[in-house]
Amino acid sequence: MAPHTPGCRPRRRPVRALVAAIAALALMLAPTYAYAAPDPATVEAQIDKAWNDLEPIVEQYNKVHGELQANQAKAGALAQQLQPLQLQVDLAMAKVGDLAVQAYKGGPTSTLNALLTGSPATLAEQLSILNAIARDRRAHIGVVAAARDKYAADKKAIDDLIVAQRRQDTDLGAKKTQIEGQLAELQKLRQQVSATTPTTTASATSLRPVACPVDYSGGPGGTAAKKACSLIGKPYIWAAAGPNGYDCSGLTLTAWDAAGASLRHYTNWQWSDTKPVNRADLRPGDLVFFFKDLHHLGIYVGGGWMVHAPQGGDLVRMTKIDNPYLPIAGYRRP
Repeated sequence: MAPHTPGCRPRRRPVRALVAAIAALALMLAPTYAYAAPDPATVEAQIDKAWNDLEPIVEQYNKVHGELQANQAKAGALAQQLQPLQLQVDLAMAKVGDLAVQAYKGGPTSTLNALLTGSPATLAEQLSILNAIARDRRAHIGVVAAARDKYAADKKAIDDLIVAQRRQDTDLGAKKTQIEGQLAELQKLRQQVSATTPTTTASATSLRPVACPVDYSGGPGGTAAKKACSLIGKPYIWAAAGPNGYDCSGLTLTAWDAAGASLRHYTNWQWSDTKPVNRADLRPGDLVFFFKDLHHLGIYVGGGWMVHAPQGGDLVRMTKIDNPYLPIAGYRRP
């Protein structure tokens, strides 16, 4: 057998290098796969669905915050009513105390003196008067104290409710960062779609595609419709009622405020505070509600159009009331 020479080993290195180079080249030449971006309509549907999950939270915050403010005002009013009642009780008690002091100072000698210096009839009359005064004082104290206790009980009930509502208000407010973060993600998604679909950018034409209001109407409804039209282009800001931005119920209450009607900042309250209208009788200024839980609404401006504050990252705009993403729940009129 021929002796093994060390010069044979180094010759394998070029072979290994060649194999590695071929493998690298194969990877470089391998086909790359491009994944198609989501269809714009699909993205819009995803955004609408996500927003429909978020908007009820916004409206629930509006409800709790409105109730909290109302109850705080009511508690303050009851506190003011309690002050004079407590003062009356204190004064009445002081008068009773004065009678007791006088009776104590007079003591049994007063009765003896009356017996010695006056007739029994005089004493009986004096005691009767004294008893009548005492009964009157007790009755007066009882009436005032009962009123005071009622107001105190009402105030305690409201104070307890305020504590619970303040906790809920804080919890919902704490979700603000989370909600805004989700809205920011939705807006990024919308911007990505806009980059590939230039026609979706918000222009004056897209926000107000036709004259607004479409139909001229006088009266409060016409005034409310005109006010809503004047707010087109304002940004959606959750739980806001202007002047820098609006959510859906904030927009409608602002519009009707211009017409002299007061609506509360919550979609369900606006539903309950208004009267039903048939679709055939719709006129500018009427409210159009959507979804079973009534978490969205717009203000009708005629011709099948409405003005609404759609969702986070969007602007107040006109849209048709017949929209596949907005199932109509009903029509109402302030």
